[in-house]
Amino acid sequence: MSTPQIVLNVNGIEVIYNHVILVLKGVSLQVPERGIVALLGGNGAGKTTTLRAISNLLKGERGEVTKGSIELHGERIENLTPADLVQRGVVQVMEGRHCFAHLTIEENLLTGSYTRTDKGEISANLEKVYNYFPRLKTRRSSQAAYTSGGEQQMCAIGRALMANPSLVLLDEPSMGLAPQIVEEVFNIVKDLNHKEHVTFLLAEQNTHMALRYADFGYIMESGRIVMDGAAADLASNEDVKEFYLGMGGGERKSFKDVKSYKRRKRWLA
Repeated sequence: MSTPQIVLNVNGIEVIYNHVILVLKGVSLQVPERGIVALLGGNGAGKTTTLRAISNLLKGERGEVTKGSIELHGERIENLTPADLVQRGVVQVMEGRHCFAHLTIEENLLTGSYTRTDKGEISANLEKVYNYFPRLKTRRSSQAAYTSGGEQQMCAIGRALMANPSLVLLDEPSMGLAPQIVEEVFNIVKDLNHKEHVTFLLAEQNTHMALRYADFGYIMESGRIVMDGAAADLASNEDVKEFYLGMGGGERKSFKDVKSYKRRKRWLA
């Protein structure tokens, strides 16, 4: 069996905000073609900043990558604009969904195809999105402001798919959603990965759900990768169970408190 190609390679990046606040401290990760990779950690760990560094959305928040490199299919992309990255197949679904409230669901979806010109392909993609999200087809004429949080999350993912991406950066897809809707969204992500070969890098606080659907995971704390491994291995790791899955009886709050744990500082390799 051949080794999958690496689509995204993040090499020891540091991110600074306002020229002074160091947020990411040598983050390295890889995303293989047709994989689902989970970026895990609590609020403030650096997950969203990592995704925004990849999609080059940092400048709007006065952030910048000051060290390291980011490669897409072996080519450096740190200096590309977000629009350039969309053209190359990289699309980010923002935390909090950010649907256009005054537009209908279908109008929201069509905004995702602004880089495309073939009307036939756009129409075919729209029907494909409706096939994966039948609830959106039912609500296609409803203003996004009057749809549920789950429908808006589906709309945000569907809008990203309208750009025909090869890599989707999915930020906190479970946030604010009922467990049943979270399960539905993750099942659709898995279907898109298997059937459409879309590669996903998802940032998620819901460690249990993310590790059920991902192939590989990275755990972040305080702007660093502190652990990585196959999703099944992380899910069975005793420290991960205690700190992130709520299955331990101890009072420790962080991997930093585990004396026997040695951080794998991959960015120093």
